[in-house]
Amino acid sequence: MAFELPALPYATSALAAAGMGQETLELHHGKHHQAYVTALNGFVEKNDALKGLSLEAIIAHANGKADLAPVFNNAGQHWNHMLFWPGMSATGGGMPERLGRKIAEDFGGIAPFKDAFKAAAVGQFGSGWAWLVLAPDGKLKVTKTPNGSNPLATGEGTALLGCDVWEHSYYLDFRNRRPDYVQNWLDKLANYEFAQSRMG
Repeated sequence: MAFELPALPYATSALAAAGMGQETLELHHGKHHQAYVTALNGFVEKNDALKGLSLEAIIAHANGKADLAPVFNNAGQHWNHMLFWPGMSATGGGMPERLGRKIAEDFGGIAPFKDAFKAAAVGQFGSGWAWLVLAPDGKLKVTKTPNGSNPLATGEGTALLGCDVWEHSYYLDFRNRRPDYVQNWLDKLANYEFAQSRMG
């Protein structure tokens, strides 16, 4: 069965007041994410070894194989964006109690967590992602990955939130000011309730 572009969990205009404009969402979801899905389906159609595999299995199968790099990147980007969309909210930024306690325990507070996350997101050279991850040892940590990679591929743990720092995610709203985009994302867009729901 072909992979499909998931519907956004809100209208394309819903995040504008929080700093992500309608045009950004229309292009990012309707064009960029759709292109990853279309390309992935094309690769699966031409490769019998990929047919019938789940998205996660395709990422695992293609990871680290130079000849399957395009498959990995498009599968990874599809997976990443399926976490990205629900990881934002028009009423984002509020910290639920259980996640807040865990962040305070593992980072020393909300502010140090945001500082670490922002440093990872801004410090990712070129395109990529910053992540809040629940590591196998039970601790929360911040990581970053280039291009279409993710914590699923790196084995760093369960991704709770991912912030897209590809330029198409912020250029219309913030131009080249990635630090401002990331700070706004953490303060106004990040759906920490969603992140808490992924903690198990």
